[in-house]
Amino acid sequence: MATASASRASASRLTWLVGLIALSVLLNYVDRGAIGVAAPLMKDELKLSATGFGFAVSAFFWVYAPACLLVGWLCDRFCVYRVFALGVAIWAISTALTGFAGGLVSLIILRLFLGLGESIAFPGSSKIFAAEVPVERRGIANASVSAAIAFGPAIGVLTGGAILGEWGWRPVFWIFGAVTLLWLIPWQIASAPLRSKGLAAPASERVSIRRLIRMPTLWRMGIVHFLSNYGFYFLLAWLPLYLVNTAGYSIAEMTALTTLSFTMQGIVALAGGWLSDRMVARGADEGEVRRWMMIAGQLAIGTATAGIAVADGYAMLALWLAVAGFGAGLIATNIFAVGQIFAGPRAAGSWIGVQNALGNISGIVGPIVTGLIVDYLGGYGYAFATAAALSLLGALLWWKMIPEIRTLDL
Repeated sequence: MATASASRASASRLTWLVGLIALSVLLNYVDRGAIGVAAPLMKDELKLSATGFGFAVSAFFWVYAPACLLVGWLCDRFCVYRVFALGVAIWAISTALTGFAGGLVSLIILRLFLGLGESIAFPGSSKIFAAEVPVERRGIANASVSAAIAFGPAIGVLTGGAILGEWGWRPVFWIFGAVTLLWLIPWQIASAPLRSKGLAAPASERVSIRRLIRMPTLWRMGIVHFLSNYGFYFLLAWLPLYLVNTAGYSIAEMTALTTLSFTMQGIVALAGGWLSDRMVARGADEGEVRRWMMIAGQLAIGTATAGIAVADGYAMLALWLAVAGFGAGLIATNIFAVGQIFAGPRAAGSWIGVQNALGNISGIVGPIVTGLIVDYLGGYGYAFATAAALSLLGALLWWKMIPEIRTLDL
């Protein structure tokens, strides 16, 4: 009886912890996507060119990508719960202060600090999931984070669009930053019994980043992660600006269209996580289930990105945005789960840190490339074509380049 009671308490604590991690990722994407929501008014007030705006978006990733290496290392060696809280505090304060930005330089500096804080999200969550979540629940745990990746931008666009229309762009950042700071209160309460545990591996069992980066599989995962991120980040950062300033939609219509896409992404992420857990529980190979979900996701988002560029009318645009959301939902559910399988609990933090750093190079180069294309090639056509082609290449590489998905001998 005591054992059953302890098991129920442990399961309840795990559910509570996964829920808070998912909420933090939701706030992560609300905060990082705020610049895209604010762009239609911010760009004019701060007198930013498309290239300047691209540099501001890219600045987030200048620190975010390399910081993932350090943060992943920290998560494997120190108390991941404390590292997580520190990261959230840094990004919340940076978000709030962005509401006071007076030009490109201050905007870039605050985006650098935002990237530093937000680098905790995926190495930290992957470390906790790999160590604490049973394999038959790994799909839904990662799906909850994946849904948060979708619902974060959806909520951010919906609420940010309302704030933007009512009070302007600066309160978008003030409000979003303050809400994220409040998350620290339940996290401190929920993680208190676990902080002494820390999940840090004993020195004799640690896997060095130097050893990891000599593994070809990690580099292959970094490449497909880059291709997965490119299309998603392109839509996240540039879609609101394209819909309002080029396609001629109102802020209200832009809000509805982008919310539709992100809502579809969240629903598909949860459904995909549930389905993959069911399939694994019934004996399917977890690695192959996740591989084919990734291929389907890359095909969907690549096709949809091309479709958005040529969509004729509101209904067709909405359809293609829903397809993009479908693909993004499958990708987000599986990209980190596959890394967790390869790394195992001993090295999940460091592995995801490296993989996420490589994957987020797309966030450094993509916005700048898009800005240059828009400024110097006369429109968004080539930018959409580039994002679509890279997403479709990702589908091919998941099929042909990623080896058997199983825990490696580290």
